Amino acid sequence: MRAAYIDRLGPPEEIAVGELPAPRPRPGPTDVLVDVAATTVNPVDTLVRSGRFRTALPFPFVIGRDLVGTVAEAGPGAPGFAPGDPVWCNSLGHCGRQGAAAERAVVPADRLYPLPAGARPEDVVAVAHPAVTAYLALFTHGGLRAGGTVFVGGAAGNVGSALVALAVWAGARVVATAAARDAEYVRSLGADEVLDYAGPGLAGHLAAAAPRGVDVHLATHGGHDLDAAVPLLAPRGRIVLLAGVAARPVLPVGPLYQKGGAVVGFAISHASTAELAEAAGVVGRLAATGRLRARAVERLPLAAAAEAHRRMENGELRGRRLLLTI
Repeated sequence: MRAAYIDRLGPPEEIAVGELPAPRPRPGPTDVLVDVAATTVNPVDTLVRSGRFRTALPFPFVIGRDLVGTVAEAGPGAPGFAPGDPVWCNSLGHCGRQGAAAERAVVPADRLYPLPAGARPEDVVAVAHPAVTAYLALFTHGGLRAGGTVFVGGAAGNVGSALVALAVWAGARVVATAAARDAEYVRSLGADEVLDYAGPGLAGHLAAAAPRGVDVHLATHGGHDLDAAVPLLAPRGRIVLLAGVAARPVLPVGPLYQKGGAVVGFAISHASTAELAEAAGVVGRLAATGRLRARAVERLPLAAAAEAHRRMENGELRGRRLLLTI
């Protein structure tokens, strides 16, 4: 079986593409065997491959989290799936599970989702990881409700744009920052206020844009200036950390506890199957209607997996999704 895989942790050059030196995958009783059409490249994929995000990996290890494809075979304990069904997943390649970048992948049935009627497979897989991340950040960990105010830092990126689109869908008011060249794009997603993150007097402009404070604060760049974030919070507001593996920001504890605020961190790799399924239901429906969409998609063959990882680590894919076709 042809796959993109590694035999040990390390740089992108460790990725080999070819016949996997292991038995062909077979589904267990509660698994589904999927013929993979495409996978994607996410920042977390590079963290797992390099060893910066530690998790149990079987070697040789097939890389990748997301896939879209069709069911080849379903185990007896995987009801609801039949050969030929179009499906997608975004939680392989972690905690002992082989990844998605192969001709076939075994997926636990509770991590596999039917492709919504009318949805284009590549459209769904392109938004799957950033949009599910955004859903969990906003609702599962941020507790966002209709009528709330959300701050999104880095709103033109893949996760940032999904945060804006989902918050608007939920009836929230969105205050966002982005580069000046991206402001119109972020407004097209429904953001109420879009400010230049490099512009002068940003703190004052943000305070004016959210006079009652923000209920959920999300910065996608991972720098986490908590000295600036905490004053912006509404009473009982939440700062949700969803990036920044090496970040060590200073936390102004006094102002935070006086507001009854909270700082919550989460990694999508630790989401429960129930949380992922809830997010997938919303993401799939909104992707099928075009409400969630990738800003730009680039397609490469599976043979370019190492190149794709290098480009991700070099910051060359910002605002663009890269699909590897099998």
